[in-house]
Amino acid sequence: MTAPAWRRCRLGAFSTMWERHPGDWGVHLPRGALCALSREVLESAAGAVYAPCAERQIHAQGLLGRRSAPMTSDSPSSTVGTARPHHASLLDRLTSPFWTSETAVMMAGALLVGLLAGLGIVVFRRTVDLATVLCQERGLEAAGGGRWYLLLLPALGGLAVGLWVHALKPQGPGQGVAGIMESLAFHGGRVDLRGSIARIVGAVITLGSGGSAGPEDPSVQLGAAVGSQVGRAFQLSEGRVRTLVACGAAAALAAAFKAPLSGVFFAVEILLGEFSATSVSYIVVAAVAGAAASQAFLGSSPAFAVPQYELRSARELLSYFVLGCAAALVGVAYTRLLYWTEQSFEDWRFPGWLKPAIGGLAVGAIAFLGRPEVMGDGYATLGATLRSPSADVLLLLLLVVAKLVATTLTIGSGGQGGLFAPSLFLGAMLGLALGRLANAFFPAFSAPPAAYGMVAMGAVLASAVRAPIVAFLLPFEMTNDYRIILPLMLAVVTSLVVARWLERESVYTIKLKAHGIDPAAQRDVNIMRAITVGEAMAREYPTVTPATTLEALGELFHRTGHHGFPVLDEEGDLLGIVTLQDFDRVTAAGNTEGTVENIYVRDPITTFPDETLEEAVRRLGARDIGRAPVVDRQNPRRLLGVLSASDISRAYGRVLAQRTELRQRMARARAGLDGEAEFVEIEIPAGAPAVGKRIQDLALPRECVLVSITRRGRTVIPRGGTVLRPGDVATAFVAPSCRPAMERALAGRRNGEGT
Repeated sequence: MTAPAWRRCRLGAFSTMWERHPGDWGVHLPRGALCALSREVLESAAGAVYAPCAERQIHAQGLLGRRSAPMTSDSPSSTVGTARPHHASLLDRLTSPFWTSETAVMMAGALLVGLLAGLGIVVFRRTVDLATVLCQERGLEAAGGGRWYLLLLPALGGLAVGLWVHALKPQGPGQGVAGIMESLAFHGGRVDLRGSIARIVGAVITLGSGGSAGPEDPSVQLGAAVGSQVGRAFQLSEGRVRTLVACGAAAALAAAFKAPLSGVFFAVEILLGEFSATSVSYIVVAAVAGAAASQAFLGSSPAFAVPQYELRSARELLSYFVLGCAAALVGVAYTRLLYWTEQSFEDWRFPGWLKPAIGGLAVGAIAFLGRPEVMGDGYATLGATLRSPSADVLLLLLLVVAKLVATTLTIGSGGQGGLFAPSLFLGAMLGLALGRLANAFFPAFSAPPAAYGMVAMGAVLASAVRAPIVAFLLPFEMTNDYRIILPLMLAVVTSLVVARWLERESVYTIKLKAHGIDPAAQRDVNIMRAITVGEAMAREYPTVTPATTLEALGELFHRTGHHGFPVLDEEGDLLGIVTLQDFDRVTAAGNTEGTVENIYVRDPITTFPDETLEEAVRRLGARDIGRAPVVDRQNPRRLLGVLSASDISRAYGRVLAQRTELRQRMARARAGLDGEAEFVEIEIPAGAPAVGKRIQDLALPRECVLVSITRRGRTVIPRGGTVLRPGDVATAFVAPSCRPAMERALAGRRNGEGT
């Protein structure tokens, strides 16, 4: 006896869907395990398990306004949700294969996002250039070249930015790359369009009026907003929206720097934080499209021209090692000073819309005192200095200090702009200074100072943003000169190692971590890691004995629809497992006599109830197994239950629904609190009032949402019935005014106690 024909048909259909769209199920398995697990998933009779995926299949067909006919139980294609109206037009029939293909839809989306982001960068850069010419060059001419104009211009620009941002009141995550990292980690890739417009226009004002910042972060904000809006317009899943956000950011950076490779790895290293071949292919398409669109209007010449360079001697590498150490110090100082300045302005009891004006006034004072090079993005000064590095060492080091102070004051006070360009400026001036020293002390084997400047640009960037591959590639792409790659790699790695030893966080993550936001940890919150085998397994499951006849076994397969059963001895101890494949292999030869004793698999792969589903699935996938007995870790022959792919799918869907509801609660809480809520982490000590209690029994404030619980290195999705234990670290989204009450409920602290 074999599986009924109707089951075989459904198996093939769903196996195809699983192979093509494993991400919809959230189960990231080795390729060989997909087919076995997808077959087992079909055995579940609960249609709700399949409904979300089927709905997405229908939804994918209607991305451009078309909708499939409703599925019916008697439709041959209802199982996979591909039924189409009988009156479909010829155009629909021709384009249907395209729009039902995930790869085709995502490639088209990535291409569209890349082109729109590239064109947006052209408009943004032209607008910034126009504002710079009008405010700085023409304005200075109209003021008769008076230095008082340099003093007042950044302050007036800061005042305009403060009023503009105050009027629009952007909601959601903060500005620039840090805000996008938070959006990707906690908000499903939703980048607020209104907030993005407010920050991009604010960046134009800041840069045009001489504020010390860069255009790259606003460019990334623009690209990410385009990706988010396109994904939401197509009504794609959150995972695909996040991919399109990364595509937009990569395209924007590629267009801004004329560096498509750097754009790709920026999205992978900093934003996504993980490598996926499928996602990277879409990001590459977007980056190429963005760079091409930008170069069509802005040209393709390299950003900087440096003298020809070659490594004269291996002894010169020692100079680049010292350069890497110095770059780490500058990058860490940049990170810490920026964070300190931002916190100081946040804590200052002063009207928020006036704070950027104060920062701008300080920048103007630096320019008034003789260092106007700190104004704007600094690219003009940087390029001219690299072409003819005639400044002395003290002046170059003074520019490093002046630019460091001016940038932290501009961004820390609330000015809008990016951190990439100042990093490059700091690196270039530092490298030129050390290059001149190297040429003075070791003229026989030292490269021109400009080469040191280019290498230091990458080294400071690496220590500030913690993206070594981007730091490798960006100077190379900006100069089209591969000859600096060896010293660049040494300096970047040295800088990165020293910077991590001095400061764990990057210039983007230090503020997020201070507010309890950890994008890296959130990326690691794989739902499969948050569910244990004991939570997902089936505790009541049919079993057989070695004496069970093959005829009885076949009837059991037919009646239950399962594909395997544990084999127990007379005392109920586990002996092995018998599968439908074992049964088919014997009965296909016409042998219907005999017992399970002759065909079952002894010493099967087992799992333990305290394992995570991720651990179990990896082990099962390596053997292409669709189900496994769950046994007691202390007594491996004691059967506790059975874990199958249908159990995995049900558990995943249940927790995914809870996480979706949790995200919606967070969004409502943020909206209700007018953006004043923050993420906090609270460790629950032994003896705390919450220990041993269920979350639903705690007197938590209404303005508090528990996001996750970290327990012994494992992230737990909190539920109402979750019992808290000593040592748990609760991450919560809470209004500042309610934080003391939450701390008392969880950890027993009183206001002002603890950290």
